Order: sequence, then structure tokens, then C-alpha cells
Amino acid sequence: MDLIDEKIAQAVTILEELDIDLWLTYVRESDTIHDPCLDFILGGSCTWQSAFMITRSGHRIAIVGSLDKAGIEGTGRFSEVIGYVESIRDPLLEVLRREDPAQIAVNYSESSPLADGLTHGMYLQLCGHLAGGPFAPRLVTAEGIISALRGRKTPVELERIRSAVDLTIGLFDEVSGFMKPGRTEKEIASFLTAAVEREGVEPAWDPSHCPAVFTGPDSAGAHAGPTDRPVETGHVLNIDFGVRLDDYCSDLQRTWYFLWPGEEEPPEPVVRAFTTVVEAVQIAADGLRPGVECWAVDDLARSHIIGRGYADFPHALGHQIGRFAHDGSGVLCPRWERYGTLPYMKVEKGQVYTLEPRITIEGHGVATVEEIVVVTEDGCRFLSPPQREIICIPASS
Repeated sequence: MDLIDEKIAQAVTILEELDIDLWLTYVRESDTIHDPCLDFILGGSCTWQSAFMITRSGHRIAIVGSLDKAGIEGTGRFSEVIGYVESIRDPLLEVLRREDPAQIAVNYSESSPLADGLTHGMYLQLCGHLAGGPFAPRLVTAEGIISALRGRKTPVELERIRSAVDLTIGLFDEVSGFMKPGRTEKEIASFLTAAVEREGVEPAWDPSHCPAVFTGPDSAGAHAGPTDRPVETGHVLNIDFGVRLDDYCSDLQRTWYFLWPGEEEPPEPVVRAFTTVVEAVQIAADGLRPGVECWAVDDLARSHIIGRGYADFPHALGHQIGRFAHDGSGVLCPRWERYGTLPYMKVEKGQVYTLEPRITIEGHGVATVEEIVVVTEDGCRFLSPPQREIICIPASS
């Protein structure tokens, strides 16, 4: 059984668990507008209006344009593939009448972008096909299905993420040997970009800021591209970086300090801030377990940092990771309006999260680490070897 077959089987289990009869992914021209769910149920593309249905009884039905039919049949992923020429309406209604689902879950969500693949136009078209019959009122959000499907990693998925993490850690080690005062953010980023090309992998997100390299006080930060700012002694430097390997991503951050001549260790404010960040990560990891609401894990790290006298950090503690650097629905985030219902989602076994608090150190830069953990039956374990000490670069390096 390959990865997509594993995820389809997992989807059937989730439908039964959530008491939903049928999950419908409705798409067209998927190379142009790609519903992320296709990566888990098809692994390919389609052209005309297409309906991919999975039922709680295990039926896997595809209704596709006649020119796509042979290709979809060739995947072997659907037990029934129905082709059409003039309109998808009649075969769609015929299947729905036969299956008679009490709920039809479709891919829309106000809170989770990865569960919101159904475009507004396609939603209107679907409602038009179902108008006047019993099925339109049965449409419900598939957010719960998609959240569980993306979040509950299979052994194959975990191994791919672990491989991406291992490669990223190795590249961090390499770039440490390249660093020295006077190098610019762009030069350090270019070193990593060349290493990514050498390894035959891809950056885990937008290459304009993967890697993100930011050094010293008043830097642009992790979501901005590297600049011509040179590294100076006394700077704290961070890199936010990940790779995509075998379709799965890493997303890690590490922190360096550039020693002054004669300095053997970072000054107390740098050590204290960095230590506080490391402590916050461990405290959050200790509290991360199935059944806990996402906001509560965020609050553990956030309260520790604020309790040590530092300012609040302006982002979530962590996000899920998988086929994308920002994956899944649950986010370890505070109860802020911008996060919608995400703070109240419950942590599940098999989910993979980042943990990434930060502290600004006046006159030096930003202390942060970003680790990756997988939720286990009664806690979590690190997939990345945690950074416990700040990496020091001597002035003569």
C-alpha cells in the first residue's frame, strides 16, 4: 500500500469516526487551482469538473471528464470511475441518489486554508446541480475530516519528515563553518541555497525568504528576505530554514552569537534570553499531549516568557508541518481573533508541530529556536535534536 492508499484508508476511518457518510472533493483545472486534498486522494490532476467521493463504507468513486477517465482509472485509487461529456450533473446526482448520504462533506473552512480548497464559483455550481432535490441541505464542512487526515501522520509520513529534518540540521552545521563577521545576510542565505541545489531538494517555502537570515538589532525578521546587512561582532543571528524532501517538509530555526575579540561566551542578557526560549520550548513540549486544546499549549510557553519579564511574541507558538511547512488545521496559538476557531482545536496523536517562541534582545537581535515534535499517545517526542546552547562564532572565524 503506497502513501495515498494509506491516506484514503485513513479517510474512511475518519468518516466513520465523525459520523459523516460521504466526503466530496469537487474541482476543475486542478493544475491551475489546486485543492490541497488532491495530494492525499489522487496524486494527480484533472481538467473538467470532477467529483472525487469517499464514503464511510469504503466506496471510492470518481466522476471525471471523458478525456480524464483512463488516466484516473490507471491510478487504481478509485473502485468506480465514471466519465461524462456534456455535464457532470446527471452522473453526480445518480451516485448521490444511490449512496443517499445524510451528510455530504465538502472542502470549505473559515479557519483552515488547507481545508478551504472548494472555490466559491465551484460551490455555487455544485449548489446549482443539487438545487431542487434533497442533497443541497446536506452539505457540511469537511474541515474535521481534512484536519484529521492531514494531522494524523502515517509511519511513512513521519519518516519523510524526519529525513527532511536530518538534512536541514546537517546544512545548519555546514553554514556555521561558513559564518564570520562581515558576511552579509544574503551571502549566508546563498550558501544554504547552493547547498539545497546540491542536495537535489527544494526549499520548504517561498525561496525569497527560505532561508530567512536576520542578524542584529532592528533586522527585517523571519518573513522578509535576506539583505546586504553584514554580521557584526555582538550580533545575535537567526536562520529560519527548511527543505522539501520526498514531498514532505522541515521548518527549523537556530540562533548564533558572534563573539567580540577576547570574548569567550555571550553576555548575560543574550544567555538569559536564549535560555528562556529553550525553557519555554521544553515547557510547551512537556504540556503537549492528545486532548489538550491548542491555546493551552501556547499559553504555557507564552506565560513563561512574559513571567521572566520579556515582551509577548506576536505570533503562534507553533504550527503543524507535513506536505507544507504550514500544514494541517490545529495551530498552537493564542485566543486572538485572527486565528478564528483554531485555538480551540484539540491536539491529536500523530500530529507534528513546530515550537518556536522568540525574545528580542535589545542591542543584539532576536533569540529563537524552532523545533519539531510529534504527538504521541501520552505526550510528544522531538524529531529535531533540540538546540540547547547558543552557537558561538569567534571573531577570528
